[in-house]
Amino acid sequence: MKQSASAPKKPAAAKPAAKPAAKAASKPAAKPAAAKPAAKPAASKPAAAKTAAAKPVAKASAAKPAAAKPPATKSVPRRAPALATPSDLSKNATRDLSAALNRLLADVFALYLKTKNFHWHVSGPHFRDYHLLLDDHATEIFAMTDAIAERNRKIGGNTIRSIGHISRLKRILDNDAEFVQPLDMLAELQEDNKSLTSYMREVHGLCDEYHDIATASLIENWIDETEQRTWFLFETSRRGDNTGH
Repeated sequence: MKQSASAPKKPAAAKPAAKPAAKAASKPAAKPAAAKPAAKPAASKPAAAKTAAAKPVAKASAAKPAAAKPPATKSVPRRAPALATPSDLSKNATRDLSAALNRLLADVFALYLKTKNFHWHVSGPHFRDYHLLLDDHATEIFAMTDAIAERNRKIGGNTIRSIGHISRLKRILDNDAEFVQPLDMLAELQEDNKSLTSYMREVHGLCDEYHDIATASLIENWIDETEQRTWFLFETSRRGDNTGH
């Protein structure tokens, strides 16, 4: 009976010997996987990047010929013609008439803006009548500006270029008051139109001196219009009595 009990133990002893063999077989097989460092040759990509970085250098060298364009722009100002309108008037006539017309134009612009100022800010029981009257006057005054400026260019002169230019030449005074009585507005514009008439007579005398008939004929019409505005402003600002006069 003791011999039969020892016999089955022998096969069980064989199992531990098989396990080490399996481990030993698997370990050597895992070592070849260490060959992954062979992927390092992929580090050769920076070399490709270096070559790509060299491309902008080629582009920059190719763009250098574009620097030759500036000489083409330098020739543009040379083609700009001078403002020298031909005229049979003498140089002295052009100089004096141009200066007189520019000063007159500055006064016309100043009177136009003051008339519009009062047109916008008039108030009181006669608002509609005064508002419409001053708008008509402003339209008539503004119509003079383009004709004066173009007449100056026709005789070979240069004309007004800016608000600052106007402010340096004008003789008509501004009125920036916060509030002006309606009748004071009409009285002030009446005096300004009278002054403008006087200025135009002076320019007309200069036109006669230099035989500038065309400018003189324009001024004659403007004097008539300005005298009419003075008349209307005077009659409109009169205070009526019990009879309406």
